Amino acid sequence: MKYLIVGLGNIGNEYHNTRHNIGFTILDAFAEASNVFFAENRYGATCEVKLKGRTLILLKPSTFMNLSGNALRYWMQKENISIENVLVLVDDLALPFGTLRLKPKGSDAGHNGLKNIQEILGHNNYARLRFGIGNDFGKGQQVQYVLGKWTDDQMKTIPDRCKTSIEMIKSFCLAGLELTMTQFNGK
Repeated sequence: MKYLIVGLGNIGNEYHNTRHNIGFTILDAFAEASNVFFAENRYGATCEVKLKGRTLILLKPSTFMNLSGNALRYWMQKENISIENVLVLVDDLALPFGTLRLKPKGSDAGHNGLKNIQEILGHNNYARLRFGIGNDFGKGQQVQYVLGKWTDDQMKTIPDRCKTSIEMIKSFCLAGLELTMTQFNGK
């Protein structure tokens, strides 16, 4: 059984360790913990993680955030993965920093990556793991905040939150969406 785990982010060193790239950060931590390495492929960097008879394809789209749906669709089709086995990792302004929330579907909430995925798929019925980045910015400063670097205090917390995110991804693939939501949401 195959799963597609898509971490949203932007390519380029200037985006490394920014709030908007938390999807890439989580997948980098997952790959490192699994002793696998990303390779550049069509529409993104990918690697495979084997997990109890399942194959998890980790994808960091190279299409930039606003065109993430193109990469997601290509890899779903290439690997013949159904939408039920897709999980998108995304930053979320509406959640306090470090909050993790798994959802079976939902609106794009103004997130350009999710907006493009919804346009490409024609629906919003796909699982997403939302990583809270908080909303500590002034009027008109949203773009700078989202594309900004983590604070030093936040950077200390990121590795632990990535570990929990990885556990949630594994649970999604092994136990399913509902049980994972019950076990992890609100923790």
